[in-house]
Amino acid sequence: MKNKPTHPTPLNPEPCPLTPSPGGVRLQKFLASAGVGSRRRCEELITAGRVHVDGVRVTELGSRVDPETQAVELDGRPVRPERHRTYLADKPPKIVCTSFDPEGRPTLVEWAAHMGADPRLRLYTVGRLDYDSEGLILLTNDGALAQALAHPRHHVEKEYRAWTDLFASRDQIAAMLEGVEDDGEVLRALAVVPEASRPGRPPSLRIVLGEGRNRHIRRMLEALGLRVKRLRRIRIGALTESDLRGQPLRELAPAELARLR
Repeated sequence: MKNKPTHPTPLNPEPCPLTPSPGGVRLQKFLASAGVGSRRRCEELITAGRVHVDGVRVTELGSRVDPETQAVELDGRPVRPERHRTYLADKPPKIVCTSFDPEGRPTLVEWAAHMGADPRLRLYTVGRLDYDSEGLILLTNDGALAQALAHPRHHVEKEYRAWTDLFASRDQIAAMLEGVEDDGEVLRALAVVPEASRPGRPPSLRIVLGEGRNRHIRRMLEALGLRVKRLRRIRIGALTESDLRGQPLRELAPAELARLR
């Protein structure tokens, strides 16, 4: 009698249904709370098949997990809850707001580690400042906080100082408040206040945004014929430059996070 042929276990088995965990949390929520990334980023990792629970590859969004009794892995590495920590930083220009840059430019996460942030944390930025812009930005490993602050419905105002090549006219200021169309988007400011200019220094505007789009202020001003020479964020919600207390980076206390929420 011939032996039945045996088949080796495939190296990349098809995903199997995850055993329900009634008392658990959604997998993407757990990953975000563990500092892996934003909730949306964690959903992308799940659907890409990069997450395993108890050795089973999970690709279905909405799957629940009990971190106390089940082992969660991302790309073969264990994922464990981290203590949530959030830093307020003064981003210098010529730094990208990512944890990795394929062009080899310095990243904000690398800079933050040099400035005193815990290098063991999986930090990511809340929102963005473009490469040439500077000023206040938050770094955190708290995915739920990042999602709450980034969502437009929470109306977290951000205030900027923009130095320009020319003085803005009343009509240009009115256009910013009404909304300027650029590349199919309407770019609008909640408030625009021209500042007194000192002799020999470029004019500046204080601009408040309720929802920021990619290069929002630069595009809005350029569409009106104003060139931005320097752009600095000076406020995020209730946090201002003075909250840095003269430091380039500082961890926020629970009371300060409560102000943000």
